[in-house]
Amino acid sequence: MGTLGTYAILLVAALLTLAPFALSVMTALTSPRQFAQQGPLHLPAPPTLQNVTALFTGEGSFVTPIAVTVQMVAVILVGQMVFSVLAAYAFALLRFPGRDALFWVYVATLMVPQVVVVVPLYLMMAQLGLRNTFWALVLPFVLGSPYAIFLLRENFRTMPSELIDAMRMDGAGPLRILWSLVVPLNRPIIVTLVLITVVTHWNSFMWPLVITSGPTWRTLTVATAGLQSQYQSNWTLVMAATTLAMLPLVILFIVFQRQITRSIGASTLR
Repeated sequence: MGTLGTYAILLVAALLTLAPFALSVMTALTSPRQFAQQGPLHLPAPPTLQNVTALFTGEGSFVTPIAVTVQMVAVILVGQMVFSVLAAYAFALLRFPGRDALFWVYVATLMVPQVVVVVPLYLMMAQLGLRNTFWALVLPFVLGSPYAIFLLRENFRTMPSELIDAMRMDGAGPLRILWSLVVPLNRPIIVTLVLITVVTHWNSFMWPLVITSGPTWRTLTVATAGLQSQYQSNWTLVMAATTLAMLPLVILFIVFQRQITRSIGASTLR
């Protein structure tokens, strides 16, 4: 297959990937009357923001779900980055009894489907009296991620040992080495993990749906799903909510795409 054929396949794949997003944006900018008359495949004429405006007015305002989701993602992100970096540093560069066994047992939890632990987590939160609270949304995820710890540990282990030994000879302790040497040298992979964490928990649906009830702690994904059942025929409103939910992630990727590319290249070279 020549270069032209390769580009043709990539173009088709790109179109198939981008088509649902384009359809979502087009429908969100289409008035309900035009959508009913012409269907979803026509360009909005003219584009309108009435669907987006409707999301922030009335009883089903999206202000609360957006605020809850932003707070949830922020707390989980800070917790996961702090604890994952500390744990990965300990597993990679510190020596203590049972280090490798403990690490592989912890990483083995990646093999357990998340749906399996929903019921035990729910029972734990209910017995602690945390059901339908903000802490129930964040506590199961804030203390680190097996995937993040595994990825960071493998990157930390590839660092030149001479640099670490030099800092130790200068009197630097573990936290100083971590903050001044390890984190700066591994910034691209940390940025990538930040993006993965944000995307994962911004889009999380099952756990917020199970552990919360009512509008107080409803996240953006749960609120969008509620629109689908509440307004079954008003697809323009549903697509406006979907577009609103994915817009921050698209902006985040555009801003940090260079760091993502750099981390992928660094991992490949290692």
